[in-house]
Amino acid sequence: MGAGASGEVVRGRGGIAVRPVRPDECAEAGRQTRAGFAALFGEADAEYLDVVADVAGRIDRTTVLVAIDGDQIVGSITVELTTKLDPEQQQLAPGEAHLRMLGVAPAAQGRGAGRALLEGAAAVARAAGKSRLTLRTLPEMAAARRLYEAMGFEGGAPEEHAPGRIHYRYELGLRPDEPTI
Repeated sequence: MGAGASGEVVRGRGGIAVRPVRPDECAEAGRQTRAGFAALFGEADAEYLDVVADVAGRIDRTTVLVAIDGDQIVGSITVELTTKLDPEQQQLAPGEAHLRMLGVAPAAQGRGAGRALLEGAAAVARAAGKSRLTLRTLPEMAAARRLYEAMGFEGGAPEEHAPGRIHYRYELGLRPDEPTI
């Protein structure tokens, strides 16, 4: 499973399709991804939810993939291939692709969209010559951490990202000849 660089739709398990977002879909992709984050964290951090929803604000610097179920966008993932969006974070290491803002609308969760997005992100990273995927996640994201581990990501020790805010770092090695993760 993967999303081709030319934007073709690739079908995953359960009929979920993954492909690069189109400019006219950014608002809907942002709404659905934001809904996934808001369902987990609530609306208290509106500023971060606005960042998650701003797909249009990052498509010129990253690759954003969408998951489509039928004709509905149900989530997205951001793949940093050349630089990180947050200038305060470390830059990408050689061979690294970094994943951010994986979010699936609550009504679509549990149907394979998250897995399909991760598989699509791995395909994009491989096509860009990357040898590993990295990501950071929060303790509250237990279902996401289970998915990462089931897909072969290795977790690291918790890191304090900001005072009182812990992240878990995950990494997955990619082989160029692997069709999926």
